[in-house]
Amino acid sequence: MLSIGTVVLTVEDITRAGDFWRAALGYVNRREPSDDWVILDPPTKASWNAPGASIALSVTGYPQHYPPRIHLDLYADDQAAEIDRLKGLGARDVDWDGYPDDADYVVLEDTEGNRFCVVDTRPFPAP
Repeated sequence: MLSIGTVVLTVEDITRAGDFWRAALGYVNRREPSDDWVILDPPTKASWNAPGASIALSVTGYPQHYPPRIHLDLYADDQAAEIDRLKGLGARDVDWDGYPDDADYVVLEDTEGNRFCVVDTRPFPAP
């Protein structure tokens, strides 16, 4: 049986991207980063194959593609507060007109242009 272990994001500035994602998610370096690669784990992850997805940052030299073909969905109990916090860390709004009227997510991009959604996970009101 397979499971998702690591999502790899391409970046141009690994230090800047690592700082953003460590602060955004509270993740830690699995080991000391190299000049072109770092794996970030949840702080309680005891081994590489323990539950909990990791994020790897890879310097590839290739430009970002728009729109990207993959992105992260980050779940938030307080969406507005998390969006403000992430923007304070360097995230940026994405000019996108594809939102449905009842969207429960907001699209942002990290310091490297990798897009992600902040999804409001509050329960829906009862009918």
